Amino acid sequence: MTGRPTTSASLPAALRAWLGLIAVLAASSVAVVGVQYAGHSEAGRVDRWFIDPTADSVRGPWRNVALATDFWGEPAGAALLVVAAVAGCLLLRHRRGAVLVVVGAGLAVATTTLVKSVVDRTIHGADNLSYPSGHTAFATALAVAVALVASGRLGLGRAAGLSLVLGAALVAGAAMGWAQVALSAHYPTDVLGGWCTALAVVPMTAWLVDRVADSRPNDGT
Repeated sequence: MTGRPTTSASLPAALRAWLGLIAVLAASSVAVVGVQYAGHSEAGRVDRWFIDPTADSVRGPWRNVALATDFWGEPAGAALLVVAAVAGCLLLRHRRGAVLVVVGAGLAVATTTLVKSVVDRTIHGADNLSYPSGHTAFATALAVAVALVASGRLGLGRAAGLSLVLGAALVAGAAMGWAQVALSAHYPTDVLGGWCTALAVVPMTAWLVDRVADSRPNDGT
């Protein structure tokens, strides 16, 4: 703890260098895995470590859990989460955080859509582009954005702030990623790509939000 909360910045100063490095590494990972599986339409060697390629999806109560988790990555569920996160930011009078939630999550999903069309990896038919996972990218991006806001509000130092941000990213990404693989909607490497996409996009978005806001006079957000 620094003892002095930083309520205005979307990207706390103590985290900028490390999250910048993580963003570069994450973007590189998205590119490397994308090149590896470009044009593929089946599980790769890494994917087979985690799944049975012949299995359709999980059964029984776990399928219901997976479907419930998947809902929060669908348009209706995602909208509810974003509205709740934005409302929380506005209640805290953290307008930059509200902007980060909307723009960060939106750009993460948009980026996955763009990368899917470039990589052209498919699952269950030529029309189902799979790499990277947009559901995983959304869940991770939202978690990272909220964790950045919390880190700034609490005035966390570098170690605690990074632990919060990366922990939130891991939990959200793992939960949504498991649901996507369990429902056979994505390969595990698609999930990794979505997770890395969020880690690449959100810190850069937070930095841009701060740059734009700081350029405006009398910004107290």
